[in-house]
Amino acid sequence: MAKLRLGVIGAGSWAIASHLPNFAERRDEVDFVAVARHGSELLQKVKDDFGFEIASESYRDVLDAGVDICLVSSPTGLHHEHAKAAMESGAHVLVEKPFTIRPADAWDLVDVAARLDRHLVVSFGWNYRPMVREMKRAMDERGIGRIEQMTIHMASSTRELLSNTGAYPDAAPESVPEERTWTDPGLSGGGYAQAQLSHALGLALWLTGLRGEAAFALMSAPLEAPVELHDAVAVRYDDGAIGTVGGGSCHTGAGGNKHQLEVRAIGSEGQVQVDVEREAGWLWRTDGELKLDLEEGDGAYDCDGPPNVLIDLAQGREVENASPGELAARTVEIIDAIYRSARSGSLERVAGADERATA
Repeated sequence: MAKLRLGVIGAGSWAIASHLPNFAERRDEVDFVAVARHGSELLQKVKDDFGFEIASESYRDVLDAGVDICLVSSPTGLHHEHAKAAMESGAHVLVEKPFTIRPADAWDLVDVAARLDRHLVVSFGWNYRPMVREMKRAMDERGIGRIEQMTIHMASSTRELLSNTGAYPDAAPESVPEERTWTDPGLSGGGYAQAQLSHALGLALWLTGLRGEAAFALMSAPLEAPVELHDAVAVRYDDGAIGTVGGGSCHTGAGGNKHQLEVRAIGSEGQVQVDVEREAGWLWRTDGELKLDLEEGDGAYDCDGPPNVLIDLAQGREVENASPGELAARTVEIIDAIYRSARSGSLERVAGADERATA
């Protein structure tokens, strides 16, 4: 089987710390062909460290090199342009989360992937963790009936990152991200909801299949931060379910950087819980109960799933894409409504919800 030609658009701190090492684990199937990022010194270091043939500050040079698979980990505001161009060049694509800022851009990428028969994967790493996959199987096979209410809670060490006073603790130390990547809303789309609640929604919407209809949000930006550090949101979904989404930038060093992320849902026939911080997976129905036997560390975050599934899909293997573009577009819809609501002070409909209601 021929090796896949890998291109990378945006080799920032997380790409260096996670994505590229994961691709490097599959060097028997992947050739590191071309990489693009700003900053000539670090660009050269990435080229040397990972053995890329081509390094450029222009993403067009990556695509002109002819790549089979492409990692898009540029700033969020550029994802649509870069991912669309990569698919149109012939590549299957892994896009970093948040997927896009605008819902229309997210659904456009989904449409492009379908039209061109390209695989589109988004880096929701938790969806590939064994405990989460087992609970997803249980929801698919047994379910909890019609979902009525869902609670999503997340907190993570982003105070320094989102207030421009430090870097994210899990990022590559030699590649501190430019502040505007995370705190210029034109590039990032916002603060904690974009940076982290995109993860939480990616897990919750995959687990339940829900799609947002409307949101009412409050946001807080202490520390004179340029974007919000905390979010409190009420959500209505298009099947009648309601719920809450809470997110907070907690303190680095307070118990390490183990993410607090829990999803609980109540349905007409039972309820489900996934808690990656406390390693809990539980599904209860009137006709029986499933409780996962988990150990400490089973809920720890890693992102090896998305790069590996992109390789497998591009090689023609029948594997499950647990983080498809369609799922990511559903997260973008809700996050967009969250920011519009925080600005307006009103309940905001999810883009396209009115059309869905009359379809």
